[in-house]
Amino acid sequence: MLLSKRADMFLPERWPAYFSKAKGCEVWDLDGNKYTDMSIMGIGTNILGYGHPEIDGAVRRVVDQGNMSTFNCPEEVYLAERLVELHPWSDMVRLARTGGEANVIAIRIARAASGKDKVAFCGYHGWHDWYLAANLSNTENLEEHLLSGLEPRGVPGGLKGTAVPFKYNDFSSLQKIVNEGDIGVIMMEVSRNFKPENNFLQKIRDLATQKGIVLIFDEITSGFRTTLGGSHLEYGVEPDIAVFGKTMGNGYAISAVIGKREIMEYGQASFISSTFWTERIGPVAALKTIEIMDRDSISERLIEIGHYINKCWNELAGRHNLDIVIYGIPAITHIGFKSKQELAIKTIITQEMLKSGYLAGNSVYVCIDHSKDVIDEYISALDKPFGIICQIIKGENPNQFLEGPIAHSGFKRLN
Repeated sequence: MLLSKRADMFLPERWPAYFSKAKGCEVWDLDGNKYTDMSIMGIGTNILGYGHPEIDGAVRRVVDQGNMSTFNCPEEVYLAERLVELHPWSDMVRLARTGGEANVIAIRIARAASGKDKVAFCGYHGWHDWYLAANLSNTENLEEHLLSGLEPRGVPGGLKGTAVPFKYNDFSSLQKIVNEGDIGVIMMEVSRNFKPENNFLQKIRDLATQKGIVLIFDEITSGFRTTLGGSHLEYGVEPDIAVFGKTMGNGYAISAVIGKREIMEYGQASFISSTFWTERIGPVAALKTIEIMDRDSISERLIEIGHYINKCWNELAGRHNLDIVIYGIPAITHIGFKSKQELAIKTIITQEMLKSGYLAGNSVYVCIDHSKDVIDEYISALDKPFGIICQIIKGENPNQFLEGPIAHSGFKRLN
């Protein structure tokens, strides 16, 4: 059902796509086979591990009290207050349940505030019409931001030209778009694969202020991984709106749009509403998750774990004389191989590691249950596929090692 969880993205025809149980960093398939998840950890949602007892306990208690009623749950107010406390530049909050819909809310509010339709964007922001409309002008517009070959079928043709991509760390490309078009909104990820360079974020902030453009930071993926709150706090650059999800509920559905009052109040001028944004489980899970992240210095721990994985990758590559590249923030770390067969290599890693009881590929979404012992055992199991990779780099045909089709290419690595 979900693109990011389809078997074709991992190991076509062989990936155990459904689970019966998940705990810590372990997952059991429907046949009772147990795997250690050194992969995407619920698409980056479970930084505290699967089935965290404190969070699940808080959810169970609120289920017993009642999850939904004609009244609103007070926890949505408590969560809004906590988010504003973490982000002193913000004043107001809108809660939703998924990252994609939170981004749509942010875009709607920003367009209403700016009075303009056109959005300049950088990064991945969901599947909705406003974003996929970029491919109405050029079917390759999203190629560096999402996936290649995406057809904008079902997206109204009238949206053509309303979403324009720019490249990360390329301020001149954004300047050109702003100077040529009537841009009302800039939507971007703060950091995904690379850190901002040459004061990139501050330059965008200054440009948006100068041109009266609403600046949105999409922290759906990056939020809470590098610091408590969001990556933009680390860089000291304040947007007009910021969007959060994924890690905020540790696997429970919750997302948030926060922003400055003068911008967020435009949400009242447009119709934005959904029945299940008022259910109680999401805010309760988020409150408990944020409490634990704050109490246990989770962001710092994730960074340490990510650095240790990178160190182990480098050491293993050195033993096999492999030239690798490591990219991404430490809590979402990726490994690449300088080879034209990189997609086949990724597939072989998944194939061989699955045999050893690991969900693995070319990236690790770090969680606190990735202990040193877990990582050391993972690296030990990775020795065999690295040996195969070494043969491929030296010229061996990867097809002799593949036991099925090559995985889908997945998201692009932005430069």
